[in-house]
Amino acid sequence: MALLETVHDPARLRELSSEELRDLAGEIRAFLIDRVSASGGHLGPNLGVVELTIALHTVFDSPRDRLLWDTGHQSYVHKILTGRQAGFDRLRNSGGVSGYPSRQESEHDLVENSHASTALSYADGLARADAHLGRRDRATVAIIGDGAMTGGMAWEALNNIAGGPDRPLVIVLNDNGRSYAPTVGGLAEHLAALRAGHGPGVFEQLGLGYLGPVDGHDISAVQDALRHAATSVGPVVVHVITAKGKGYLHTEANDLDLGHAIKPMDPETGLALTSSPPSFTSVFGDKLVELAEQRADLVAITAAMAEPTGLLPLQHRFPQRVIDVGIAEQHAVTMAAGLSMGGVHPVVAIYSTFVNRALDQLLMDVALHRRPVTFVLDRSGVTGDDGPSHNGMWDMSVLQVVPGLRIAAPRDGARLAELLAEAVAWEEGPTLLRFPKGPAGEDLSAVATFNGLDVLRRSGSLDVLIVAVGALAGLALTVAESVAAQDVGVTVVDPRWVTPVNPAIADLARRHRLAITVEDNSRASGVGSAIAQSLRDVGVHTPLREFGIPRRFLSHGSRAEVLAACGLTARGITRAVAGLLTSLDAAPAGIGDLYTRSVPAGEKR
Repeated sequence: MALLETVHDPARLRELSSEELRDLAGEIRAFLIDRVSASGGHLGPNLGVVELTIALHTVFDSPRDRLLWDTGHQSYVHKILTGRQAGFDRLRNSGGVSGYPSRQESEHDLVENSHASTALSYADGLARADAHLGRRDRATVAIIGDGAMTGGMAWEALNNIAGGPDRPLVIVLNDNGRSYAPTVGGLAEHLAALRAGHGPGVFEQLGLGYLGPVDGHDISAVQDALRHAATSVGPVVVHVITAKGKGYLHTEANDLDLGHAIKPMDPETGLALTSSPPSFTSVFGDKLVELAEQRADLVAITAAMAEPTGLLPLQHRFPQRVIDVGIAEQHAVTMAAGLSMGGVHPVVAIYSTFVNRALDQLLMDVALHRRPVTFVLDRSGVTGDDGPSHNGMWDMSVLQVVPGLRIAAPRDGARLAELLAEAVAWEEGPTLLRFPKGPAGEDLSAVATFNGLDVLRRSGSLDVLIVAVGALAGLALTVAESVAAQDVGVTVVDPRWVTPVNPAIADLARRHRLAITVEDNSRASGVGSAIAQSLRDVGVHTPLREFGIPRRFLSHGSRAEVLAACGLTARGITRAVAGLLTSLDAAPAGIGDLYTRSVPAGEKR
């Protein structure tokens, strides 16, 4: 029997010899390569922390001792060692384990941190709580990558941790020289100096204990350093050097990202199992290069994710016009404001879920100053397999409150290219485009335009108006087809620019019996809510129903599965529309006047 088959909890590791632990590390790597190749996921980061994770679980007693992973995508080995091997058969799929720590899965997962640079703040709070309660029977251990250390929040936490020299806390710095891409800036250079033995380092200068550098692939060496750190009376940094993607040819040879996040692939060849059609991301990247060739003032900014956000083509064409700030979204946004003040037009390419971290900067540093900065939010709406923290389901709710910000939601690749050109040409204030992860699909041409709205379908009487937002335009057209098959007239429009709300929507809604909105954003304060408010403001009483994402965190699964769980399917929306029309027809005389006047099919308002 393989050693891994005997490991159902961390206690088993403390029964194994040093040689057996080394053998176990090899089995874990083979397990990771097999399972992650089948499902896709964060392979490289986890191949790099196999020995480190084994050492952590032999020295510390989880869950009594708290292990906090930053960022959480490096927790696969931790999950394997805490009884979740079976769940890897459906990794990041419905019914399988999440790609990040999950409190629902295990008591060994305390923090579900999939946004970087947070673990030290959690750890500081836990250490302070133990001091307050007089508890000395458990340890707090934060495992943070050097990439996550480029985030300002990590340094805010370090500043406070160093101010408590009598509070025990172990900080394991997992230094592999990378986040998604190579770590950038002065910190990267400083850590390189520490790796070369040139000190003292910044941690000691802050007053923290420092152990290292330690070979992160030598289990015994890491164990010795961790045991020493565990006896410290104050906070101590254990500087561990690891190699991302270690032990697998196809990750070690991947110069771009060392297999950071792979798609399902053949583990023998390292080739993807399926080819990828053009994505929204790739359309954006190509169009940005075209625009940059026309405008020397265009510069792009990324927060450590040039390739995932589509900036590699621009980086290859104009290397000096892509700025990587590391995992520092707040700095990226305010720096963009400064670039704009200096005569440059910045394009800030970022995941939708991460723009939440820079709301204050977007609001006060960009919008208040009416700076023409363009934000491009990838992974908006439902991403699915990355789990609750990576869905970009809040951007249109949160950012609609920003004065002067214009928001566009392209429905296809052609519209993305058009809207990006319009966005960077706008000089009166900030603009923002948002689109989902995945294929751009076929272009959906308009059959007509109406005061800035694209009309995608117009058939029959003026019964139902469907306002299709962004990538759900295809779903809206499928709903329209089903509704029309029931001898109901239907109009489908795409606003293109969803904020501010186009007054033409109210003009159309006034003429229809029922209006609905379809969006892959939270229903709470989303586009549908903004349209409903705009109708009330001008006295349009046509009933409106918003279809969107409910106000809850969504479990991981495929995009289609998650959308279906939210009721965003053609069948579900069609049935709801039919029910709404029946209710309108059956409304008692006089009651409808409280909300709307039921208008016979075909009559104009």
